Amino acid sequence: MASRNKPRQRTVPTVEQIDQCMIADRFRLQRQQKQNGGKSIRGSVERSMKRVAARRSALPTHIQFPEKLPVSGKSEEIRAALARHQVVIVAGETGSGKTTQLPKICLEAGRGVFGVIGHTQPRRVAARMVAHRIAEELNVAVGESVGYQIRFDDKTSPNTHVKVMTDGVLLAETRNDRFLERYDTLIIDEAHERSINIDFLLGYIKRILPKRRDLKIIITSATIDLDAFSRHFSNAPVIEVSGRTYPVEVAYRPIDELLADAGDAADDDPVTTGILRVMQEVEQREKGYRRTADVLVFLPGEREIREASLALRRASLKGWEVLPLYSRLSHVEQDRVFQPHGGRRIVLATNVAETSITVPGIRYVIDPGLARVSRYSIRAKVQQLPIELVSQASARQRAGRCGRISEGVCFRLYSEEDFEKRAEFTAPEIMRTNLASVILQMLSLKLGDIDRFPFVERPDRKQINDGYHLLFELGAVDKDRQMSRLGRDLIRIPVDLRLGRMLISAHQRGVLAEVLVIVSVLAIADPRERPMDARQAADQSHAQFDDDRSDFLGFLNLWRSFEDKRQSLSQRQLRKYCRENFLSWMRMREWREHHRQLRLICSELGMRENRKPAEYDALHQALLAGLLGNIGHRVDENTYLGPRGRQHFLFPASTLFKRKPAWVMSAELTETTRLYARTVARIEPEWIEPISGHLLKRRFSDPFFSRKRGEVMAYEDVSLYGVPIVSRRPVSYGTTDPVTSRQIFIQEGLVEQQLKTRAGFFEANKQLRLQLGRLEDKTRRRDILVDDRVIYEFYDERIPNQVTGRTDLDAWRSDIERSDRKRLYMSREDLVQRKDRVSKTAYPSTLSVGNNQLPLNYRFDPTHDDDGVSVNIPVSILQQVSEAQVDWLIPGMLEEKCTALIRSLPKALRRNFAPVPDFIKRVMPQLEYDGRSLKVLLAEKLHRESGVRIEPDDFEHTPIADHLKMNVRLVDERGKVLASGREIDKLKQGLDDAETVPTMATAHPIEQHGLNEWPEKSIPERVRVKVGRIEIVRYPALIDEERCAGIKLFETESRALEAHRHGVVRLLALRLTEQMRFMRRNIPHFDRFSLWYATRGTKEELRDDLIHAAVRYHFVEEQPVLRSQTDFVNRLERRDTLVKTMERVAALVAQVLEDAASIIQTVEYLPFEHAKTDIRAQLSDLLDDRFLMRTEERWLKHMPRYMKAIRMRLEKLPGHDTRDEELTRELIDWTERIREVEPKDPSLRWLLQEYRVSMFAQSLGTSQPISSKRLARALER
Repeated sequence: MASRNKPRQRTVPTVEQIDQCMIADRFRLQRQQKQNGGKSIRGSVERSMKRVAARRSALPTHIQFPEKLPVSGKSEEIRAALARHQVVIVAGETGSGKTTQLPKICLEAGRGVFGVIGHTQPRRVAARMVAHRIAEELNVAVGESVGYQIRFDDKTSPNTHVKVMTDGVLLAETRNDRFLERYDTLIIDEAHERSINIDFLLGYIKRILPKRRDLKIIITSATIDLDAFSRHFSNAPVIEVSGRTYPVEVAYRPIDELLADAGDAADDDPVTTGILRVMQEVEQREKGYRRTADVLVFLPGEREIREASLALRRASLKGWEVLPLYSRLSHVEQDRVFQPHGGRRIVLATNVAETSITVPGIRYVIDPGLARVSRYSIRAKVQQLPIELVSQASARQRAGRCGRISEGVCFRLYSEEDFEKRAEFTAPEIMRTNLASVILQMLSLKLGDIDRFPFVERPDRKQINDGYHLLFELGAVDKDRQMSRLGRDLIRIPVDLRLGRMLISAHQRGVLAEVLVIVSVLAIADPRERPMDARQAADQSHAQFDDDRSDFLGFLNLWRSFEDKRQSLSQRQLRKYCRENFLSWMRMREWREHHRQLRLICSELGMRENRKPAEYDALHQALLAGLLGNIGHRVDENTYLGPRGRQHFLFPASTLFKRKPAWVMSAELTETTRLYARTVARIEPEWIEPISGHLLKRRFSDPFFSRKRGEVMAYEDVSLYGVPIVSRRPVSYGTTDPVTSRQIFIQEGLVEQQLKTRAGFFEANKQLRLQLGRLEDKTRRRDILVDDRVIYEFYDERIPNQVTGRTDLDAWRSDIERSDRKRLYMSREDLVQRKDRVSKTAYPSTLSVGNNQLPLNYRFDPTHDDDGVSVNIPVSILQQVSEAQVDWLIPGMLEEKCTALIRSLPKALRRNFAPVPDFIKRVMPQLEYDGRSLKVLLAEKLHRESGVRIEPDDFEHTPIADHLKMNVRLVDERGKVLASGREIDKLKQGLDDAETVPTMATAHPIEQHGLNEWPEKSIPERVRVKVGRIEIVRYPALIDEERCAGIKLFETESRALEAHRHGVVRLLALRLTEQMRFMRRNIPHFDRFSLWYATRGTKEELRDDLIHAAVRYHFVEEQPVLRSQTDFVNRLERRDTLVKTMERVAALVAQVLEDAASIIQTVEYLPFEHAKTDIRAQLSDLLDDRFLMRTEERWLKHMPRYMKAIRMRLEKLPGHDTRDEELTRELIDWTERIREVEPKDPSLRWLLQEYRVSMFAQSLGTSQPISSKRLARALER
């Protein structure tokens, strides 16, 4: 009893016991044993040992080796070598049975118990077929003791001893099983293919062998560079196994000879013709055999298979069934090749039939010697599929496909000499593909520098760099070639790196659900079938899934349709649906399985699917993240420009082929006869920049200062691998090139004053420079203001280096100006290089026109139209400006102009004034503006100095410089320039009448209409109004509006006063209604003297004018101008004597009209025509219709004297007619000259009347001194 109650002692597992555990458990158990003394691992050891025991007991017992296979005779030797060495190389020729028998040899040797026997194949088809073959020979079910695993199709179990898989699956397992502890034996089959996966595995295995002493490696191939592989694995032993059971005849049938024999029967394709000619020979050879055999024809690709199949069916070959075999075929179509049959077959295959799989019943092989070889172009960055000559090793592999059932014949459609010239081995895939996935795998496994990795053949440095470039493009590595976080995520997704990048981007953009579907199908063969005999029907059926924007959406539509059917149809009905719609049932299942696996992986990575349907833009932006190297921009109707100058074309099967959008991306670029973009979608160029920011090349050009933004900008051109994405986009340049930006900011922003700022220093400096600049323009010198270089240096010395724009400047100023407020203020001393004083009188800032001061603008730029002195003259005051005034220019330029005028004289005159400076020196003090033009006065003074008479028109025989003439710009009320030029008289003539009429753009507040009483506010003498930017004087005045009065602005004071008189009279008449009625009825002798007016106007007009004149004379003329209501009321107090004034005026009018009537009668019979015409014109001028409205009383009083002077002229005329005629001609000249200027000065017409009195009736005397000179001066004024 005591012994029963005694606690059991737990023994600690020994090292020997751990060594009897599964290899996958040993490292973990050993580590735990060291950490805690092995107390807690006993259970784990026991469970592992039980699993070993279970696997040992489950080993296949029915292991036999067919004696007909050469490898069977080498089984003992192989087992012995495997026992002694870690690596064994088996060089077995085609047909030796190595692929199926080596796993059985390993099982018989006790392998597969502590770990799985891994058996790799280069292709999925081969992996599946080999697994079935081994299981069949061991009499076990596939998936139990023997299983296989291809991508997303795992037919293994925990009890699997032999696992056939693609080399890619084994490579993927290294991520989670770094030392491949799941396996105790690895068979790397078909190593001669040297795929990138095989080469990497061979290097990887060599790395781990020192730490996996229990791992056995068998490397096998039909044809192999034995020495290279042996050296790679430290001189591993090589066991050579013989091949075929039956000999194979190699018959060389060069295509050139076959074409010559065919003659007119030759097909368009030389290879097809060669095949048909060889088939005729095959039929002849077959007549000697009782048992029929098949023919295996190797062709480069699917297109060539379709063309050859069509040609064979059309040829006169009876009893032959033609079958295709390539990887894109459905499993059902592939299986047909391996099924027993009764007739004869021609199998048209790609190089998928070259290794691993055995097509049964083959006696003849036709080898054109061509294959599509996947080759990556480092320069173009595309995977190409050119048709190339196969190597000698590949040719031998092809020949080995026959001779299995009897003697075989391999027909090579090239010469033996050609064969001998070919490469001995096919170039390893690692030498002709992108290494990105291998590099990322190495980075993930921390295998160190790729240059030190033990590859069988080290890849070229260019290939390694290219692999890094792709990783950098996808964001998997940084600039230092270190794995990024995104790279660590990518390595966990078992798909192509580009596809993995799409998934990560899809998660970020919330479109993972849709992208999972698309990525799943891109990673497998296209599930859409296109049978050779029903291609049109297949295309029509597939069209229901098309989307004219994107081929990717076509896959998405297909998925949704299939999923809908899968939910509603039975398995049998779903298969039927796939057949009717030309879909591969097996590939659709593979797609779903692939999708399921990816969903699980994404879920493990924390990536969640979206519930809301994805938008087109977001979905395709996610896809674009993995396809940046496959974008294209259409450059003509059919051609697209892709990265690195690569031109490509849309694949004709794409739904976008006819639409040809401007920008596209493609799932792949494949070069066959042309470089085609397959699986295409429309994209927008603006998507590219945010996604590819780390890859973009940015080029900046034409930096400039932006006034709006206050900083230096430049035009940015953005390109991705040479494809322009953005052209000439203005961007900030300060952070890109701060040195240049600072220079431009100072030069253009501060020196050239383009900066928009309220900074005090800037405005102060600007005004100071403007003052000095105007001074230079005035004096026409460029030596007053310092040049821009000095100003630049001023700012450059004071502004720190970090200031490149307005924002930086304001931030710096806010600090510096607290202690040094005037730091950036410029003084006059900083800007002036010469200190000459300039008189304001010599260079005035305004031109006086009446009471208006018109600003003068100075410009010193001989190339500009406004060079010299310019003045803007409002059209409304144009008539106030005389040509003489403009001709005098400004005092500061008068000497230069006079000098130029003298030098512009004709040579005959000019020589009288040499040297010109001396004459100028004597003349200049005498020149002073007196109303006459400069040319008139200069000619007069030169005549006085030299005695040589000069006419004003003699000047400018040769034109003087434009800047010596005033540049006159006529502007309207809004400031718009209507005309400009250097000759004001021509400008006046050139303006239309409508333009010369002064019109206000908008009514002035003082203007009114419909006044019946004097306005409450006084009427000022003048007001200032804006005409454009010019402030001019206008003169308000009352105006007569017939039944009322108004207030209007006038351009001249004289016109305003004239109108004001009549306006005042109108208001007076409205207040004096009784007086006005009385006067209308009581004008003395009106009926009599009104008769003498009948020829000039109506009786009523004379009555109205006489009363109006009486009121005007009584209340307005010769009295202060009425401006206020008070003065108006006071003036009305004189109304009592108004009638007497009317009587006085009536008497004067009666006398004048009576005298005029008498004179007219006398003139009628005058024999001197010149006198008759002149006197009639004089009377018409004095007594025209409505003459009282424009005749002041002071001149009306002189009219009787003028009538008397006419009588005296008539009396003297006989005997003095010649003199009278001379005087008449002079009068006509004065009359014409006065008529031109009379609107400006109405008093000139009365001066002319006084001049007449002095000429014809001097004894009567004149009211003021008068002579021709006085009259001329009055005209000049």
